[in-house]
Amino acid sequence: MLQNNLMEKKSRPDKAHIIKIASLTALFGNAILAAVKIGTGIYAGSLAVIGDGIDSSVDVLIAIMSLVVARIISKPADEGHPWGHGRAETIATALLSFMLFFAGAQLIMSSGKNIIFGLEREVPSFPALVGTIISIIGKLLLTWTLYMFGKKANSLMLKANAKNMSADVLLSAGVFIGLVLSTIFGIGLIDSWFALVVGLWIIKSALSIFVEVNAELMDGGADKVYYQVVFDAVNSVEEVGRPHRLRMRRVAGLWDIDIDIEVSANKTVMEAHFIAFKVEKAIKERMENIYDIMVHVEPAGNIENEGYGLSEETI
Repeated sequence: MLQNNLMEKKSRPDKAHIIKIASLTALFGNAILAAVKIGTGIYAGSLAVIGDGIDSSVDVLIAIMSLVVARIISKPADEGHPWGHGRAETIATALLSFMLFFAGAQLIMSSGKNIIFGLEREVPSFPALVGTIISIIGKLLLTWTLYMFGKKANSLMLKANAKNMSADVLLSAGVFIGLVLSTIFGIGLIDSWFALVVGLWIIKSALSIFVEVNAELMDGGADKVYYQVVFDAVNSVEEVGRPHRLRMRRVAGLWDIDIDIEVSANKTVMEAHFIAFKVEKAIKERMENIYDIMVHVEPAGNIENEGYGLSEETI
């Protein structure tokens, strides 16, 4: 347990530092793109480009939120939060999905009004095309940067934001196609249709992120492959029998593992403790990003009616 706490204190500031750098990069990058797209969209008269700029503005808010989260998760565990502050990242990711959802819904309502009531719109001018091309290039760079930071920090929040930005690249590409078609056919309403598609895409991304983060909030969603890795590790330790009631959950990308094992009833407390320690070591050798491992030792043959956790038979 002490070793785990020391590992946490050592890794948390590093992770917080990476998130801070990534968030500052996203903040300034998206602020520039948002200003370019909104300004260009207003000047060129393109609702789709303005909507794309609004999406980048939401990314600026997300970056600010990420900076706040980086500060929170860098704090060590305390009496009020004995499990640490890692869940702040998970909650922030959930808020991110809500922000995206409402931004997409607003864009759908604005463009839908033009389509339903058949409002005439002018064909967007050439600067809208230039602004969209800049957006595509900028978003590609930001997507790659955030993905690398997210992978390095093992941060669900950064990976979700990178996923959002990868969707933004396709979103901007769709806007570009809409602008080209509007120019070719001279129909301004095409821009509204593509703005509607942009809004639907944003909502799709929001729902995808929420489903992923909800699994962590509900302490579930771990792939059974990971369970098998833990069981294989436990079975590699001599004198351990019937590993069962295994529970795995993520805390800000780190694994929190609980498992019951059986040892001979003739073992002393010291001997049983040492066996449990070997079980922890075996699991850590096979899995990365461990937050904590709790091994509960039971005397061999002690069958209880346990209604939660997984055994090897259930996977």
